[in-house]
Amino acid sequence: MIEKKQKPALFDALFPIVILLFLLFLAVYFFGDDSSSGPNQIALMLCAGIACLIGLKNGYKRDEIEIGITKGISLTLGAILILLAVGSLIGTWLLAGTVPTMIYFGLQILEPQYFYVSCCVVCALVALCIGSSWTVAATIGVALMGVSSGIDASGPMTAGAIISGAYFGDKLSPLSDTTNLASAIAGTELFVHIKNMMWSTVPCFAITLIIFFCFGINSTDQVPNSQIEQLLVSLENEFFIAWYLLLPLFITLFLAVKKMPAFPAIGIGAIAGAVWAVLFQQELILSYANDGLSTLEANTMVVWQVMFSGVALDTGNKAIDNLLSGGGMGSMLNTIWLIISAMTFGSIMEKVGLLRRVVESLMSVTNSVASLISTTIVTAFGTNCIAADQYIAIVMPGRMFKEEYKRRQLAPENLSRALEDGGTVTAPLIPWNTCGAYMQSVLLINPLEYAVFCFFNWLSPIIGIAFAITGFKVKALVVKTLDKGVKLSPAAIK
Repeated sequence: MIEKKQKPALFDALFPIVILLFLLFLAVYFFGDDSSSGPNQIALMLCAGIACLIGLKNGYKRDEIEIGITKGISLTLGAILILLAVGSLIGTWLLAGTVPTMIYFGLQILEPQYFYVSCCVVCALVALCIGSSWTVAATIGVALMGVSSGIDASGPMTAGAIISGAYFGDKLSPLSDTTNLASAIAGTELFVHIKNMMWSTVPCFAITLIIFFCFGINSTDQVPNSQIEQLLVSLENEFFIAWYLLLPLFITLFLAVKKMPAFPAIGIGAIAGAVWAVLFQQELILSYANDGLSTLEANTMVVWQVMFSGVALDTGNKAIDNLLSGGGMGSMLNTIWLIISAMTFGSIMEKVGLLRRVVESLMSVTNSVASLISTTIVTAFGTNCIAADQYIAIVMPGRMFKEEYKRRQLAPENLSRALEDGGTVTAPLIPWNTCGAYMQSVLLINPLEYAVFCFFNWLSPIIGIAFAITGFKVKALVVKTLDKGVKLSPAAIK
């Protein structure tokens, strides 16, 4: 006998979400910046239990729910492997002198008053070339955070500039996985999708650059040359500095441009850093090694240790120690804990139909083209909050709204742009989202601190909704016939 599952009521769907928001608020109230180091995970797991009980009440079996959890968590295994690889990469690049060299040259090149806008532009260009905001943050971003400490710039604002630039480049790059995913889900040709996004994305980025320029001019004090010189001398004393120590960076970026997946590309970059450390940082490695070890044993032990536990300098100079310590796979375990907790909650919500019920209630109020596009953007953002993963935030709303866009005779590039505006760029703003957790682990700034400075990431959904309301660049569906295309106007559809 097949048991019939009961469709969840709207109260069923909203109850775990409301409780989660309340618990997350309490986590921040009680623990502040440490809320992502355990409190948020507990909140997510408790609400996962509530969602599970609602599913059982509605006729779902425990085995079904467990399968849903397993499937959901399995979707993040790629991200988890990337996180572990990034931890090793940061550790070996610190030991090899790659990150110190980037900081060394950055301190001499980047002017403090133009620092934020420079961060944004550099990250945008690199992300556009390689199509990965995560790789940009783990490579260029780490070095720029180091430079920001050297010139006494704001850490949260620097992180906001890095993320704004990285997500602009990621969004418009034909190499980006999210860009390809959004176009595929909506049924849009890739370059049609990118061209259509430029109408909103380029103005968003231009406004973002203006804001960062103004912040840099007005709020960044001129750092005394003596302070920068002292930091440069400290870097030279602790590390061997040379331009060719940047080769592990170039190898990683080259592999990314060649469309090698992020995990092997970053893993190879970490190994390159280990090799460079052995070749060029012998004095530093031997200072780390235990007494009585041969040179071969010392190199093997230190490089191995750095890959799992990172670098922990003890030079007596607190600024240098804080600047150039970190990395290792172990540093990513808290983030992995957060991702697994968030995906457990999101997977249950999706499996027992609670997430779909929320989306269906939103679809009931989409009585115009403007409200349909705006609802798509809001739903993608909401899915990022609930399901904690940008890929789900693109796929689920894309599948659910696709037929409605066809019915309204709207071109599919409207849907793909809305998915990117609400799904791709808002993911790093949410602390328990895979992207927010990743950025915190790499840049070492809590999303609650940097989110306010991610101007591009906030402007994208806002301008996307504004375009929907005004009808600007809302494209009608073109039905191809044997002799010509026939355009159908969405403005005529009520």
